[in-house]
Amino acid sequence: MQTLGALEAGGTKMVMAIFSDDGTMQDRVSIPTMEPETTMPEMIRYFASNHVSAVGIGCFGPLDLNPDSSSYGYITMTPKLPWRMYPLLPTFQKELQVPIALDTDVNGAALAEARLGAARGLSSCVYVTVGTGIGGGVIINGKPVHGLMHPELGHQLIAPCPDDPSPDGFCPYHKGCLEGLASGPAIQKRWGISAKELPHDHIGWQMEADYLAKMCVSAMMSFSPEKIILGGGVMQQSFLIPLVRRKTLNYLGGYISSPVIDNGLEDYIVPPALGVNSGITGAYLLARQALDSQSHPD
Repeated sequence: MQTLGALEAGGTKMVMAIFSDDGTMQDRVSIPTMEPETTMPEMIRYFASNHVSAVGIGCFGPLDLNPDSSSYGYITMTPKLPWRMYPLLPTFQKELQVPIALDTDVNGAALAEARLGAARGLSSCVYVTVGTGIGGGVIINGKPVHGLMHPELGHQLIAPCPDDPSPDGFCPYHKGCLEGLASGPAIQKRWGISAKELPHDHIGWQMEADYLAKMCVSAMMSFSPEKIILGGGVMQQSFLIPLVRRKTLNYLGGYISSPVIDNGLEDYIVPPALGVNSGITGAYLLARQALDSQSHPD
């Protein structure tokens, strides 16, 4: 029986898992994300010692996913400076000598939710994680979207709330982008208190829902997905998704006619069905894809 390796590479921690052929998770470990010189050897040892037949990687971005590029498989202009322009895919390929597939962590999570989770049976969805950063994966016709690079929903520009005391946000690259306005660190910096501790009736949650609703409307108008899935640490507040739905309906202004709109978006803007396992499950599906591609090349 073949074993498949899965890596959900995050800015805070690296989650690694071993899956059997049938998708059963056999083992799961996590290590802190340090500089590459410390982190990479430990991950390589883990996969090598488990004799994996293929590896799937869902990684924080931005990434170069153009196979014709000289920096294909590199982490590019990440604010995590030790990892900037790091050859992630080439390094794993050289050391492990097995088929490897790489995509963004959120594209991987979106793929998992599309195949096995909240968007199962649909041909399109958008998955957005709201936590230390904000990232979005897009599935169209059953496949993750790539193009000039890959979707970066967290860095779309958003109109600030009139009463936001920090209307420029806190992104080092852009003024007024979604991540700079609505990520966990943005909440902490704006109000001096973490999202976990922010009272439910604090105005900050109205702003948070407002920014996420604007993102949902933008995603609906841009991609017309059949489902929007909101995950990540900030979304653990149970009252937040219903608030986002109400504000999204308000911003839509009756423009879209659909049964899901008439239902108040209750079955349209939803939490991930796979919970915290969306990302690692997506990495497993990428490993499966890498193995299948080797067996059945185009």
